Amino acid sequence: MSLNTTKKGRIVVGMSGGVDSSVTAWLLKQQGYEVIGLFMKNWEDDDDSEYCSTRQDLLDAASVADLIGVELEAVNFAAEYKDRVFAEFLREYAAGRTPNPDVLCNAEIKFKAFLDHAMSLGADHIATGHYARVRRVGTERAPRYELLKAFDATKDQSYFLHRLNQAQLSRTLFPLGELPKTEVRRIAHEIGLPNAAKKDSTGICFIGERPFRAFLNRYLPTEPGRMITPEGRKLGTHQGLSFYTLGQRKGLGIGGVKGSQRDDGTADAWYVAKKDIPSNTLYVAQGHDHPWLLSQQLQAQDASWIAGVPPNTGALAAKTRYRQHDAACALAEADGDRFALTFADAQWAVTPGQSAVVYDGEICLGGGIIA
Repeated sequence: MSLNTTKKGRIVVGMSGGVDSSVTAWLLKQQGYEVIGLFMKNWEDDDDSEYCSTRQDLLDAASVADLIGVELEAVNFAAEYKDRVFAEFLREYAAGRTPNPDVLCNAEIKFKAFLDHAMSLGADHIATGHYARVRRVGTERAPRYELLKAFDATKDQSYFLHRLNQAQLSRTLFPLGELPKTEVRRIAHEIGLPNAAKKDSTGICFIGERPFRAFLNRYLPTEPGRMITPEGRKLGTHQGLSFYTLGQRKGLGIGGVKGSQRDDGTADAWYVAKKDIPSNTLYVAQGHDHPWLLSQQLQAQDASWIAGVPPNTGALAAKTRYRQHDAACALAEADGDRFALTFADAQWAVTPGQSAVVYDGEICLGGGIIA
């Protein structure tokens, strides 16, 4: 791996302290860019607790920057994060929906506040360690940008990036989009990165590994109510609709409650099947494939299309959750900031507040919030 010393321009890399962003910075420096690392601090309410790794992450990012020879700047976006992401997160949970803050964080912080800051540093582009690709199409005078899935399908993160627009994509590079994760780890070990064996971060950024319900309890009131079956049989009391999501199986507190049994005497598990906000009622149904958990169609709102306009109606594919294979569907209507999808096969636990993301093969077209 030879060092290319020709400068291609200035690029600011979001360095989180993880392996992916570290290898991203190294690759771009090898390619001849002037690389500046930027560590974003997005949460500070309790970052000294056992659950928040911000301090260690900053130390890891600084160690990597020192090793590969790039500047590192730490920027505090906690105020912007609280206003643009966390406040919306709480509003959605209070309304009984299940939001995806990582989608909002990408649109509002990583590719807005971070991008603006990078441009103020004289950057030509920004880069992150996301697994996705950007393709330039159109003409020299009127270029357009497409968001594509990563080559490594097991790591593809286009789902979380579907709200990016043309201006953002025109300034963004995703160097890992064409690499398998195994190769990224191999590079990290080969060049001796101090975080080469660090685990990938999981879960919502500001919650970390902490107990989710205990975290939400600090911000949202607890309003217990009835937990009943679709037939109206009361099984127990829920702790507040905000703390449950469609398809949830664990943490219901009704594991020992009897329902219909199979011929061999065993019984299907209970799942959250519906939330009735006006009556503060949680409906639970027995069996993974209960009809209440299956949806042939959905309505979405707050649509965001990467091309700036909705795609033509017709046969496409969509995901209603991140870890899901593309599901064949038809875009039935796309009017203003709303659209409807009809699926060839019923989809399981389509959850209000989550993102429905639409694809045409490897191209991510955009998406919206499930209504």
